[in-house]
Amino acid sequence: MKATMVFAMMVVGAVAVTPGSASAASCESLRTLGLPHTAIATATLVPAGPFQAPGTPAPAPVMLPEHCRVAATLTPSSDSRIEMEVWMPADNWNGKFEAVGNGGWAGVITYVGPQAIPRNMAFALAEGYATASTDTGHVNDGTQGRFAVGHPEKLTDFAYRAVHEMTLASKAIIAAFYGTGPRLSYWNGCSTGGRQALIEAQRFPEDFDGIVAGAPANFWTHLTAGIVAAAQATHQGQPGNVPMDKLRLLHDSVVRACDALDGVRDGLLQDPTRCSFDVKQLACKGSDIASCLTPAQVAAAQDMYGGTKRSQSQEQVYPGLAFGSELGWDPVNGLQPLPIAESYFKDVVLQDSSWDYTRFNVDSDVAKADAAHAALMNATDPNLRPFFARGGKLIQYHGWNDQQISPFNSVNYYKSVEAKLGRDEVGKSYRLFMAPGMMHCGGGDGPNQFNAMAALERWREANVAPTQILATHVANGAVDNARPLCPYPQVAVYNGAGSAKDAASFTCKAP
Repeated sequence: MKATMVFAMMVVGAVAVTPGSASAASCESLRTLGLPHTAIATATLVPAGPFQAPGTPAPAPVMLPEHCRVAATLTPSSDSRIEMEVWMPADNWNGKFEAVGNGGWAGVITYVGPQAIPRNMAFALAEGYATASTDTGHVNDGTQGRFAVGHPEKLTDFAYRAVHEMTLASKAIIAAFYGTGPRLSYWNGCSTGGRQALIEAQRFPEDFDGIVAGAPANFWTHLTAGIVAAAQATHQGQPGNVPMDKLRLLHDSVVRACDALDGVRDGLLQDPTRCSFDVKQLACKGSDIASCLTPAQVAAAQDMYGGTKRSQSQEQVYPGLAFGSELGWDPVNGLQPLPIAESYFKDVVLQDSSWDYTRFNVDSDVAKADAAHAALMNATDPNLRPFFARGGKLIQYHGWNDQQISPFNSVNYYKSVEAKLGRDEVGKSYRLFMAPGMMHCGGGDGPNQFNAMAALERWREANVAPTQILATHVANGAVDNARPLCPYPQVAVYNGAGSAKDAASFTCKAP
C-alpha cells in the first residue's frame, strides 16, 4: 500500500508540476529514472521499421512507428521478478495509455498476439497509444502452472499484483517521458486478459478509466474444474470421446433444428438459449455408424452442454458450452484436457506430479481449489460501484461458440452485477455483448472482428453509450458477413428483408 501511494504521488506530481513537453525527458535518460522496486534495464529510441517479437516463429514482422521502448523488472516482493515493457510513440501520441492483457498462464509479454490475444502492444502503438504489457512474473508458454509450486508470491503476481504494479510503473514512465501523464488510461484483454480486466475493475478501480474484458477467465477455480470435468466426462465408456466427424453431425443437427429461431437461416444461432435440441435424437439404434452417436457419446454431449455439477447436490459448479459450439470441442474432448486447467490442479492445487484428470473429484478438488485460491485468483465480486463512481466504463464481450470458457459465465457475471447494483446503475457504465458464431476471443463462423476499444472510447470520452457494435467476418481478405452485436440481453433480429449477411438487415431488440 505504501509503494502504491508513492507511485500515485509520483504520477500526480509529474502531471501537476511538469505539465508540458518542455519538461519531457529524453528516452535514453529514462534508464536512470528512480521508481520503487523497479529496475529499468533498457530505455531506447527505436526507429520506425519491422519488429519481430522475441522467441516467436518468424511470420512477417509487424511495422512499428518510431517509439521509446522501456524494459523494466519489478520486484514488489522478495520472490517477485516481473518483466514489463512500455512503448511510447515518439510523435503523434494521442495522450492516452492502453495496457494489454495476456492469455493462459501468461509468462510472456504481449508484444504481438495470436487469435486468443486480439489486442497487443504493436496494435496499440500503431494507433498512437502509449502501451504496456507484462509477463506477470514468470517465463512460460502459457500452458503450465508449475512456476507457482513453492512460490506463493509468484502466484500472487500472476493473480493480480503484476498487472497493478505494471500499471503504476507505466504511468510514471509515461509522465517522465512526455512531461505529463496520460489523460486517460484503458485496459484491453481477452481470456486471462479478461480476468485481469475484471480484477482491475474490482480491486483497483482507479487504475483505468475504461476497460475491455473479452471472454474473461474470471471464475478461475471453477473454470479450470469445468475443463477437467469435461475431459473426464467425454471419456466415460471409452471410446466415449466424440470424434470430429460426430461433432460435425451434432453441429449440423443443432443448426438445422435451431437456426431459424432468429427469423433467418444463416448457419448461426443468434441466441443459443432459445435452442432446445435433444441430443438423444441422434442416439444409435444399433451399431455405431456415421449418422448416430453411441450412448457414451450422447452422454458426453449432454455433459458438455450441461456443465459441471457437484455429485450429490447437482449444484452447478461451472456452466456448459452453448448449442452451436460443437465444432470447437475437438481439443476439449481429445485425449487430454487443456493443459492450462490440468496443470492448475496437478501442480498448484494438489501438487502431485502423478495426478491426472482421470482422478479429478468434483467435490473435494473444487473445495480445495476454492479454499486455497478463490479469494486470490477469482474476479467474481459484483460490486463495481467504486469503478463506476469515478466514471469508469466497462465493455465485456464473449463469443457464443466459445469452446474454452463458457459464454454463460459472462452472462452470469453480468447478471450478478445487475443484481448487486441495479439495472439502471449498470446500464450507465457496463455493457455485455454476445457474438453469435464466435469462438474463444475470435475465430468461428460468425462475425468475429469488431472494435470494442473504439466503442469504449466514445462512451468514456463523449458519453455516447454503445447501442450496438458492428462485427464482420472476413474470408480470403474480404468481408463476407456483417452483423450488429447487441448489448445483452438484446439480440439482433432479422428485419424480414435484405441480405442476411448485411448488418443493416438486423435490429437490436429485447428478447
